[in-house]
Amino acid sequence: MPELPDVEAFRKVLESCAKGRVIRHVEVRDAGVLHGVSARRLREALEGRRFGKPERHGKWLLAGTGDGGPTLVLHFGMTGELVCGSPDHAPEAHDRVMFTVGDDRQLRYRDQRKLQGLWLAEDDAGLERLLDGQGPDALAVDRDEFEAALSARRGRVKTVLTDQSVLAGLGNLLADEILWRARLRPTDRASDLTEAERRRLYTQMRRTLRSAVTAGRVPPRDSWLTGHRDDPTPACPRCGNTLRRSRMASRSTVWCPHCQPDQPDDS
Repeated sequence: MPELPDVEAFRKVLESCAKGRVIRHVEVRDAGVLHGVSARRLREALEGRRFGKPERHGKWLLAGTGDGGPTLVLHFGMTGELVCGSPDHAPEAHDRVMFTVGDDRQLRYRDQRKLQGLWLAEDDAGLERLLDGQGPDALAVDRDEFEAALSARRGRVKTVLTDQSVLAGLGNLLADEILWRARLRPTDRASDLTEAERRRLYTQMRRTLRSAVTAGRVPPRDSWLTGHRDDPTPACPRCGNTLRRSRMASRSTVWCPHCQPDQPDDS
């Protein structure tokens, strides 16, 4: 599932492929990925304009067109991706919307399951409405804001970290990785964390995100929890103990019972 590092990689794809180029043609091959906008309106709004420097907030990619023009907003759900190719290449089965930019490039929104898709914000107010309810970006949030957000929540810390209204950008893999690095159990209550634990969690989040953004994904390295969570008999790369697996909010959660000891539950 695309998380913050993946979307940052897609941002770089959009920038290198389409920034400053005229949008010659918009082809909607599957209107099922459009939200709040018709294929006709999408073409009318974008054709003839130029993509500016794209931005990202959490898992959302924002492709503005400058001069007060509309912003194309993309969310990649479980299986979405953004690829750059040639207009001469035949579409693939899951290419849903294709943007021909300049004379020789084509930006393609590709998505198998179609759980999210594309929106069009006609102006800044529309963009604000679309992103209303999103918390601060996990890569940009400062320590004080992060600690305040966690201390105000009584939910389990993993649930809080993956709540996009609290912190935008973290998903299942990143949350498990960050908590393992910070030696915190996913089931610990966020509001019960000590100041030292919150600071450790923030530090490990920053370090993990920097590495993952450089890799363009959450990398399944041998030294990372992510590199072992799907092993037949997963072992902690730090201590060698068998990893545990459970479900939290309908998501698979992996942790090390030795490195992430349980805390007393006062509830």
